[in-house]
Amino acid sequence: MTEILQTPKLVVVFGGSGFVGRHVVRALAKRGYRIRVACRRPDLAGHVQPLGNVGQIQPVQANVRVRWSVDRAVQGADHVVNLVAILHETGRQKFGAVHDFGARAVAEAARSVGAGLTHISALGADLDSPSGYARTKALGEKAVFDTIADSVILRPSINFGPEDSFFNRFANMARYSPVLPLIGGGQNKFQPVYVGDVAEAVARSVDGQAKGGQIYELGGPQVLTFKECMEELLTVIERRRLLVPVPFWAANIKASILQLLPNPLLTKDQVLQLREHNIVSDEAAKAARTLAGLGIQPQAIATILPSYLWRFRAAGQFQQRRPVADR
Repeated sequence: MTEILQTPKLVVVFGGSGFVGRHVVRALAKRGYRIRVACRRPDLAGHVQPLGNVGQIQPVQANVRVRWSVDRAVQGADHVVNLVAILHETGRQKFGAVHDFGARAVAEAARSVGAGLTHISALGADLDSPSGYARTKALGEKAVFDTIADSVILRPSINFGPEDSFFNRFANMARYSPVLPLIGGGQNKFQPVYVGDVAEAVARSVDGQAKGGQIYELGGPQVLTFKECMEELLTVIERRRLLVPVPFWAANIKASILQLLPNPLLTKDQVLQLREHNIVSDEAAKAARTLAGLGIQPQAIATILPSYLWRFRAAGQFQQRRPVADR
C-alpha cells in the first residue's frame, strides 16, 4: 500500500527577521514546519534562510500597517505568529499603528484563512498605563481576542540574547563611559528571559501545547532590580564603573532630548515604563501560565550573558579571567 506523505504545515511569522524572530524561525524549522517570514524588507532577510533546509524558509514582503499586504502574506497559512513591535515611535511607525491596528490586521487576516494565531505582547501591557507602548500593547491584545477568541498571547519580560538591545547597549556604554545611569534609582524589577526560551514557547503554542484564549507571562528564573542587572553585566565584562542613580524627573528631561535622535538611547515613554516592575504576576504563576507551565526550564542570565558579552571586555575573548575576589 502506497504511503501518502503529508505536506508540512505552513507557519507565517510576521517580524520573523528581527531579534526574537530569527530564534522563533529556528525553533519552528527544527520541527519541520514550512515557514513564511513576513517582513518589510525581505531583501534584508536572507539571514533567516540558512536556519532551515533548502526552500523551507521563504521571506515575503508585508507591512502590518498595510492591510492588503497582510492578507496576501497569510494565504494558505495553517498558523500565524505576530512578533511585530517597536520600542519607540519614528515616522509612520507609531505605537497605535503597529501594536493596535497591526495586531488587529494580522488577527483578521488569520481568521479569514482559518489559521491559528500566536501573538507576542509584553509584560506591563495595561489599558490604563500612561505609557503609550504599554497601553497600545494592551489594545493589541484586546483586538486579538476580539477577533480570534482562542488565540494564544505571550507576554515576555525583557528578552536577552546575542542581539538584544538591553545588555548589549549598556555593555557598549560601559566601554566608553565611567558611569552607568540607574533610572529612578535602579530599584525597578525585571525578570529577564532568554530569547531562546521565548522562541520555544512560541513553537510549542504552534504545536498546540498552549491553551487557547490564555495569556502566558514569560520570565526567567531570577527577579533582578535594574541595579542588579547592571552589576551582573559589569561582572561579565570585567569592568568597574560607577552606578549613578538618576531621579525620574532628571531622566525625563534627558529623554526629551535623546528621543530626538534617529535611534534614541532613552525616550520619555521608556521612562514611564521604568516606573513599573516588569515581572511575572502571582496569578499567572499559580495558573501555570508561565514557561514552567509550558514545560520549559528557563535559562539564567549568568549562563547566557558570557557567551556573547565577552566582546565588551578590554581584550575580548583573549582577556585572562581575574579571580572573583579581584573584580
